Amino acid sequence: MIRYLLLGILVAAFGCVDNRIDKPKPNIVFIYTDDQASWTINALGNPQAYTPNIDQLITEGAHMVNSFVTTPVCSPSRASIMTSQYASEFNILDFIPHPRHRLYNPEKEVGLDSTNTTFVELIQRNGYTTGLVGKYHLGDWTQSSDKQYHPTNQGFDYFMGLTGGGESPINPVLEKDGVIDTIKGLTTDILTDHGLAFIENNKEQPFLLCLNYRAPHSKFLPVADEDWAPYETLDPKIPNPDFPDLNIEKTKRKMKEYLASVSGIDRNVGRILGRLKSLGLEENTLVIFTSDHGYMMGHNGIEHKGNGYWITNTPRAATENLAKNSRPNLYDHALRVPAIVKWPNVISAGLKIEETTSNLDWYPTLLAITDTPLPKEKVVRGKNILPLLKGEKISDWDNSFYAEYSMINYSTAYMRAYRTPEWKLVIDFKDSLRNELYHLEEDPEERHNLYKVQEAVIENQKRVLREKIIRQMRKLNDPLLKGIDIE
Repeated sequence: MIRYLLLGILVAAFGCVDNRIDKPKPNIVFIYTDDQASWTINALGNPQAYTPNIDQLITEGAHMVNSFVTTPVCSPSRASIMTSQYASEFNILDFIPHPRHRLYNPEKEVGLDSTNTTFVELIQRNGYTTGLVGKYHLGDWTQSSDKQYHPTNQGFDYFMGLTGGGESPINPVLEKDGVIDTIKGLTTDILTDHGLAFIENNKEQPFLLCLNYRAPHSKFLPVADEDWAPYETLDPKIPNPDFPDLNIEKTKRKMKEYLASVSGIDRNVGRILGRLKSLGLEENTLVIFTSDHGYMMGHNGIEHKGNGYWITNTPRAATENLAKNSRPNLYDHALRVPAIVKWPNVISAGLKIEETTSNLDWYPTLLAITDTPLPKEKVVRGKNILPLLKGEKISDWDNSFYAEYSMINYSTAYMRAYRTPEWKLVIDFKDSLRNELYHLEEDPEERHNLYKVQEAVIENQKRVLREKIIRQMRKLNDPLLKGIDIE
């Protein structure tokens, strides 16, 4: 009787007994792939993809159906996820060439300004041990003495991985323990090995591990025999087989290679999930799976991402602004990414979130999850999606989305887009002939450009969405505002 009386007093005083118990901070494993589209996953509608472990994550966690990135190219997208700001705010307009790249210019170093606070820095200050294994691609540090762009100057206690943007899928050149050298083996497996070691070494305290795979970035092969096995005899289905002049043989071959690279990631995701379980960390570990941008493999006749190119039999000639075969774009397939979150006892298994989200949202969401305060001076463009992950409905959630890409490598295109669930306008301020308007509600694959259709409803949508683009550009003090007539 006395025990129940004391329990009643505690409940009356504190609302519930659990409120008095300090719950441990959740560990976070943030798995971040490179160039992976949502359509590469079996559970998301591709029966020819072999992804049992990612499928398991979707079954046990939440999947955000309409998750997009601000820019469909590596470095700008990564800047946005780290800062919750658009990459144009940091003048990171395109992928950053590393010293071995032919476009590298040591006189014009580009990188993420270390004075801007990343979400990793804040979580680190809140008592987490932080590690990055894999690709960073936000500035070269190998040629400088101050190493201002090194990940350990952006909040990571530990770094092992790629020093630039591109790397071989086998025997990669990586930084380990401060030394850059060739490491033998498959790159995806090597990165997982070191990710597992970080988990083992920090299992006694809260940790944040960012595991940034370079796959399925090309080149796709080689992969492990078991990752190639599901596709060896496959005659793959491709998305646009009737696209005029499509190189079907090449598209099918690359589709198999691309999916095999994804299966290599999937196998290693299984290794991570298995180790968390064997160490007793599964219940208190948040696992996020997403990518820096999407990808196309024959979609609308294009291969690659925002800096795509035609995969047709007949080459497209170079123009004043475009290199041979170049097709800059802001298609949904380049912008949409898988976004999966598993957090046992917090996120309901099988939750499907329809609201539009973006990579800007991870920053405030991770701060909310870890109870990390946000400095008053920090600009945050994203929204906290933790309520959505908990299954709550937000009546005034804004499902519109703004994207940007100033392509300056190889070709030149100054594209801005505004997307609603029904319509999407893309403006290329470098060449108005490349402007596009799609009625997504009727044409989700964006196959019918309506920009030149002279109808009242079309003209109205062009006007309304263009105004929204200009308003957003002014809000961000977009560099395009200088020297270009946007009116």
